[in-house]
Amino acid sequence: MATLHGKTLFITGASRGIGLAIALRAARDGANVAVAAKSSVPNPKLPGTIHSAAEAVAAAGGQGLALKCDIRDEDSVRAAVAAAVDTFGGIDILVNNASAIWLAGALDTPMKRFDLMNQVNARGSFLCAQACLPYLLQAPNPHILTLAPPPSLDPKWWAPHTGYTLAKMGMSFVTLGLAGEFGPQGVAVNALWPRTIIATDALNMIPGVEIPRCRKPDIVADAAHAVLVRPAAGFFGRFLIDETVLREAGMDDFSQYAVDPSQPLLPDLFVDA
Repeated sequence: MATLHGKTLFITGASRGIGLAIALRAARDGANVAVAAKSSVPNPKLPGTIHSAAEAVAAAGGQGLALKCDIRDEDSVRAAVAAAVDTFGGIDILVNNASAIWLAGALDTPMKRFDLMNQVNARGSFLCAQACLPYLLQAPNPHILTLAPPPSLDPKWWAPHTGYTLAKMGMSFVTLGLAGEFGPQGVAVNALWPRTIIATDALNMIPGVEIPRCRKPDIVADAAHAVLVRPAAGFFGRFLIDETVLREAGMDDFSQYAVDPSQPLLPDLFVDA
């Protein structure tokens, strides 16, 4: 079995949700995980902090490092990357998981929200890659994995929430560009996206979503693990779907991931049902 034992992962937004699930899956292999997120103190509305996540990583068998980091701020990102390198000796994997969401039409999207989404999603992913790449290029099997959808110009994904789609597709296009530049240099630069909606705190931003019709973050974590243990050479520019990745790995029963296996699943945004 391929493993992430001894590998160092820098994961943004890893204090909760999908980021934390990816961190814990790597920790079970004995990986080092730099938990880079803004949540350093408990929030009654959003459970989980960088400290609780780092403790959970340690409890799962890895080594966790809590790093307070705002990926909109260049100095904050570079300091967090430097701290991870000082602690673990390098970086093998960057997971761009942090993302901001606001699902509203143009007239109902405050520019403050528009700016936040684009600063966190596209710019933040680019900045984190830029900061990590000098170390990734020295790693034996380097990966950049970004939680972003397959690029699409279909108006059905743009019209309802242009601001969010622009910011999220920005992450996809950053992936495309970095894959073209660094894939030939041996860095596996790819994107991963869930086929169904995942039950995370982000659902509070999506009105009307029924939690029983969602899957747990574990499916994305298991798919991410399957991607990150692959040889990096020649593996870049792919826009992967979690269920497809796991099917290719030999899985055909996904009921364990359902919040309620008796309920029909909701397809995620940017995925055709």
